[in-house]
Amino acid sequence: MPPKKDDGIKQAIILRSDLEMSRGKIAAQAAHASLMSYFEVEKVGKAVAEEWLATGEKKIVLKVSDEEALIKLYKAFQFRGVPCALVTDAGLTEIPPGSKTALGVGPWHGSGINEFTSGLKLL
Repeated sequence: MPPKKDDGIKQAIILRSDLEMSRGKIAAQAAHASLMSYFEVEKVGKAVAEEWLATGEKKIVLKVSDEEALIKLYKAFQFRGVPCALVTDAGLTEIPPGSKTALGVGPWHGSGINEFTSGLKLL
C-alpha cells in the first residue's frame, strides 16, 4: 500500500450546505470554525500551529449535506486525535439556536485531514 499523501500543514473548514445562510453568515461561521479549531491545535500541537502560521495558513473550505454528516466527521476526527471544533450557532440571526453549522479541522498534517475529507466537494 503506498504511503498516504501529506500535502503539508493545512486547515479544513467544513460547512453545511442544507442551511440557507447568507454569504455573510457563511463567512462568519467559517471564521468561527477556523479560530476555534486553531485554539484546539495550540493546546496539543503548538509546533504544528506555528508551522502553519509560518507557511501561509493553508485552508480548504468544503461542504457536507446536513448536520448528521457534520457530526459524523467531527466524531471521526476526534477518534483519530485530530484537533477540531464544532460550531454551534446561538440562533440570533438566520438559523435556529443550537444548529451545528460548521466544523474546523486543524491546522494539522494533510494526511490526517485528507483521510476523512477527500470525498467532500468544495463549497
